Amino acid sequence: MSASDHNEKLTSLRAQIDAVDSDLVTLLARRLKLTTTVGDIKSKLGQPLYVPSRERDLIAARRQQAEQQDVAPDLVEDVLRRIMRESYLSQKARGFKQSGPADRDIVVVGGRGQLGQLFVQWFELSGYQVIIIDKDNQQELATAVTNASLVLISVPIAKTAEVIADLPRLPDDCILADLTSIKAAPLQSMLDAHHGPVLGLHPMFGPGVPSFAKQLIVATPGRQKEQAAWLLQQLQTWGAHIEWLLAEEHDESMTLIQVMRHITTFAYGVHLMQEDASLEQLVKLSSPIYRLELMMVGRLFAQSPHLYADIILASPNNFKVIRRYLERFGTLLDRLEAEGRDAFIEDFSQVADWFGDYADSFLQESKGLLQRADDARAQR
Repeated sequence: MSASDHNEKLTSLRAQIDAVDSDLVTLLARRLKLTTTVGDIKSKLGQPLYVPSRERDLIAARRQQAEQQDVAPDLVEDVLRRIMRESYLSQKARGFKQSGPADRDIVVVGGRGQLGQLFVQWFELSGYQVIIIDKDNQQELATAVTNASLVLISVPIAKTAEVIADLPRLPDDCILADLTSIKAAPLQSMLDAHHGPVLGLHPMFGPGVPSFAKQLIVATPGRQKEQAAWLLQQLQTWGAHIEWLLAEEHDESMTLIQVMRHITTFAYGVHLMQEDASLEQLVKLSSPIYRLELMMVGRLFAQSPHLYADIILASPNNFKVIRRYLERFGTLLDRLEAEGRDAFIEDFSQVADWFGDYADSFLQESKGLLQRADDARAQR
């Protein structure tokens, strides 16, 4: 076959690929219309946006089908998950059924802050009458709460106790809840301020999320948990997953999950600056995993320093944990300098054993993240 014949064949194959791609777009549009209709029906029935079992079954079935047709199951799963994320967004636009009383108000104190705005938007999507209280209309709070079924506190950590203490008397059946990333102190403040139902909430996501689908919210029990059932049902209808935890256990975990990550990321950023590192060169030379690490550092410094200062400084216990980390860091460094490679391997193996099956699980999960990061980099 001549070069001309090969080129003609190549052109024909590319035309067929373009036709298949066009068919894929048509199928995506068809699927989106179907999921939009599903969203309408679920809204009327008050069913949750995200149903884990349905998603698991769907993906498992398509992975099996992919294997039967010699298509990489991971590819099919990646495509489906991306499509489903878009479906959740289209369903969000249709609104949600109310779980709470329709004739009562929701008051969001700090409702013009970023996180407060997010919850205001979603309550309004469900048809609630939402009253926003912020710095410019604090004098309206006493009137605003008279018909409230929920008063939601969404203010900076440093202001939370003061704001709660200044609350007027709430209706006896009104839920008092907060969105603070620490829980023990705010929860006690709410219990002292209100004799009705009290609930601590910590959204484990930022205000930029496009959907509540698959998002985690930690709930800490305060008082009259059963009276707060409609609020939890509303969050689940939006697609959120609720994880219950005692306030003290929550704060201990957040010291390791949030505080330690933020302080080490902050310290690494300071170190890069003081070393006068070339970020442009570091980005060029970074593989996907190192690029992700740089991204996490840059992400921190693209946000509010007040937020992270409040999280790190929230509890004196945070500094105790950080100092233990520094002591261990120093001990490890001294050991490596004195004993070398064998000492590192020994310590590494002990930690690997401690992680157990989680190590392999995290490795597999991270591969997908790294592949997507690599794809994104290739398009730049």
